[in-house]
Amino acid sequence: MAWAQGSSAQSQEIRLGAGHGGQDRAKKNARAQLRVAIVAPSLRYVGGQSVQADLLLRHWQGDSDVQANFIPVDPLFPSGLRWVARVPGLRTLVRTPFYLAALWRGLRDVDVAHIFSASYASFLIAPSPAWLIARMRGKKTLINYHSGEARDHLQRSAIARAVLKRADLVVAPSSYLVDVFREFGLAAEPVPNIVDLSQFTYRPRTPLRPHLVCTRGFHTYYSIDVVVKAFARVQKKLPSAQLDLVGGGPLESSVRQLVSDMKLSGVNFRGVVSRQEIGKYYDQADIFINASRLDNMPVSVLEAFASGTPVISTSPEGMRYLVEDGRTGLLSEPGNSEALAENVLRVLRDPQLGLRLAANAFEELRRYRWESVREQWLHAYRALVPQKVGVIEESVARA
Repeated sequence: MAWAQGSSAQSQEIRLGAGHGGQDRAKKNARAQLRVAIVAPSLRYVGGQSVQADLLLRHWQGDSDVQANFIPVDPLFPSGLRWVARVPGLRTLVRTPFYLAALWRGLRDVDVAHIFSASYASFLIAPSPAWLIARMRGKKTLINYHSGEARDHLQRSAIARAVLKRADLVVAPSSYLVDVFREFGLAAEPVPNIVDLSQFTYRPRTPLRPHLVCTRGFHTYYSIDVVVKAFARVQKKLPSAQLDLVGGGPLESSVRQLVSDMKLSGVNFRGVVSRQEIGKYYDQADIFINASRLDNMPVSVLEAFASGTPVISTSPEGMRYLVEDGRTGLLSEPGNSEALAENVLRVLRDPQLGLRLAANAFEELRRYRWESVREQWLHAYRALVPQKVGVIEESVARA
């Protein structure tokens, strides 16, 4: 397993340390570097977890405090079995032994297993085996839970409650999920998602055009049908309005049918795009629209913050922890396409409001930048492996 090895002051001491004393201090520092295995979906599956895991790996690369390696929950099949990837159900069954073997190898020489987690069946298939094998290996376990469906999941699954209770640390990207875990007697710490500013260009929208973008998947809880219905109301007032739908999912065909039935023009299905391409769709649009009925810490909203597109969204329970109504976005009740459309029209009638919302939202991004999030992850890892911190302090004292 390849490691992202730090190369700053600690490794420089190995090259420059004078005599045995310098070499001893360098060895102590090298031992003190935390070794973390990140267990998560790969970028072959476009989604919030895979993006966040990739950002963590890229940011930890070359860091003097943390070495990070990656164990994908979706390892590639051997060449003779790659056809299995096209068969749902069978691919999960066949992939499992390869995943378990990768976990056993990859967790051998680490201090912390940083395990990304969703809910329901996914929890049983990916994070639960990682947690179990990490415990068998005697490693500290950190479960990084990302699902907005946490409350229903925990009500239904005694296994999930048991695993989360026995994890050494549970981390969630929002205070909303921390509060949900507390309802079940589970402790969790909030560490926010990272926003990759390099992929986005902030620009004030002057003039503000009726060009909307939605970058959520075609899943039930994202309510893309409500987005389309809200857009229809906007277009009735402003015939030149456009809507870009960026994403994919099982409900895409029904949304296409809805657009056809409503005889709408200007609705563009852009498909699933990579993280490297997503920024241009925000840049081309002027307003971000979201109609989710269930949410946690959507990266898409942070991307809108980074791009300068005013955020017009519904307010599922978790959204109010991220978007402040009237300051960093405009919120309305889930399922209400009329109210959602009215908020779009409100910023179009008052472009200065749109500029203020976007500017305030961009300012909020400070807490989601790597410089801030790095310290929170480092604190979490060190809390799990305090003996490593002791080695650092001993090394500094003897320097």
